[in-house]
Amino acid sequence: MQHGPAVRRRKLGAELRALRTGAGLTSGEAARLVGWHQSKVSRVETGASGVKPTDVRLLLDAYDVRDAQLRELLLMLAGSEDVGGRHHWWHAYRGVLPPTYRDFISLESQACGMRTLETSVVPGLLQTPEYARAVTRAAVDGLAEDRLDTLVEVRLARQDVLRSQPPLELSAVLDEAVLRREVGGPDVMARQLERLAEAARLPQVRLQVLPFAAGAHIGITGPFVIFSFPSTSDLDVVVLDHLTSSVYLERKEDLQAYTEAFTTLQVHALSPEDSLDYIAGIGHGA
Repeated sequence: MQHGPAVRRRKLGAELRALRTGAGLTSGEAARLVGWHQSKVSRVETGASGVKPTDVRLLLDAYDVRDAQLRELLLMLAGSEDVGGRHHWWHAYRGVLPPTYRDFISLESQACGMRTLETSVVPGLLQTPEYARAVTRAAVDGLAEDRLDTLVEVRLARQDVLRSQPPLELSAVLDEAVLRREVGGPDVMARQLERLAEAARLPQVRLQVLPFAAGAHIGITGPFVIFSFPSTSDLDVVVLDHLTSSVYLERKEDLQAYTEAFTTLQVHALSPEDSLDYIAGIGHGA
């Protein structure tokens, strides 16, 4: 169980080690190619020390890694704030967003798939502006209006991943409480339910409702997110949100456990088609 930066170092190191091995190089040979001491290569590969994006580029060039998507992902794990000479969009919010939130956004922006269980609020990628404002205001007590505006702006900017090419594949299981909890008043909630129905019809979104009638379920202890990445499954990670921080689970056993839990939740939830009807029924006061 680690926080974002530690997970990124370990995953980056493991991937660089795999790429070095795939290139047929020993750690000593790799070190000589880039002008390092062999111990530095070892520290990077074990995640014992951080590595600058410029150093990652050196290693990727030495290993003849030409996959642009993989290079970008590994540079992001190294903490690169730019790609192709351009800053990531969230760079403009560095003074507002805590590091854990920036880590989450960076993972979300590079992931090819996202599986999420939500037990209390609509997933951020599917929130309307009004709902996002009401949720943020409730979650952060005494928030100044300009700061609130900024956080809502960030929430909405994150949703671009569903419109990118290729788009993020989103699978979401929503506990019925998410739909029943009135956030922002009846008008805001009515529009939010409409938004969910619209999103559920997108080919890149699979939305399922877990009704109260399903009883206790494996996700009752809290929400979670599983990010999947292109090129390699070794970078997949589970994110658990707490009030003041996020925890990242990277062990294969944890990933397998949460993946199996999500599959179980999908089995017990309503089908995507029945979920649409269920959402519509709640929207009409059922």
